[in-house]
Amino acid sequence: MAEITAALVKDLREKTGAGMMDCKKALGETSGDIEAAVDWLRKKGLSAAAKKAGRVAAEGLVGVAASGTAGAIVEVNAETDFVARNDTFQGYVRAVAQAALAKGADLDVLKAATVPSGRSVADELTHLIATIGENMALRRAARLAVGQGIVASYVHNATAPGLGKIGVLVALESAGDAAKLEALGRQIAMHVAAANPQFLDVSSVDPAALERERGVLREQAKASGKADAIIDKMVEGRLRKFYEETVLVEQVYVIDGETRVSKVVEAAAKEIGAPIKVVGFVRYALGEGIEKAQADFAAEVAAQLGR
Repeated sequence: MAEITAALVKDLREKTGAGMMDCKKALGETSGDIEAAVDWLRKKGLSAAAKKAGRVAAEGLVGVAASGTAGAIVEVNAETDFVARNDTFQGYVRAVAQAALAKGADLDVLKAATVPSGRSVADELTHLIATIGENMALRRAARLAVGQGIVASYVHNATAPGLGKIGVLVALESAGDAAKLEALGRQIAMHVAAANPQFLDVSSVDPAALERERGVLREQAKASGKADAIIDKMVEGRLRKFYEETVLVEQVYVIDGETRVSKVVEAAAKEIGAPIKVVGFVRYALGEGIEKAQADFAAEVAAQLGR
């Protein structure tokens, strides 16, 4: 039997877009004959994955996994919402979230991690593309951890446990009761899902974003014709409104509609007898920032009919 070298596997992957393990198996089945291996992969439907890579994938699922002091969140995209209801796809997203929890959020490291099938995250995705017939992509991942406390998770309108279209992680640092922290963390995560804060606290606001906002507010205030000293006060007052809209701890808690998040955390700390600090959050909304193609069905039909 011919030796199946890494270079041979690489060549076959480049020709077909199939996963590494599938390429290795194909070469083994065809005694190292690369053209025969291409045909073997085509017959299995595995080489089709490369042809789908250019198609827009903006649907799919956000998956979360949390355990005690750590949590991870991932987004895996597909072309249609139908795939999000596929049990195999759901299992894959769940496995990737667990891998991110164990290995971290670096995508190169994550793609090399092994999933229950025995394939790597990357090769399993290629296998799914060929099996399901849609382009898919592991788009992003994040992981939060605390030394003491909890990382809570929440999925809005969950398709299945830990899977949905909006996922949130919230990290709370505290020596307080874990169960009470978990309950608080989940409620804050629900708030984050609804209110979509951009920053954790005032100190973490992007300086460029702040200056841009201040510039806009100053130009608006100048239209009032008031003196510069008054304009400065107007700008600072409106900046407080900006913080209330974009900074998590300054926002009004959506659960009661009146208390600021920072005050909710302070009250919870008194209840459990230990300080609580919100040290981080991550919110993923499925497909945000991906430009979706607008299908012209009439044009597509006309093209198919040769008109």
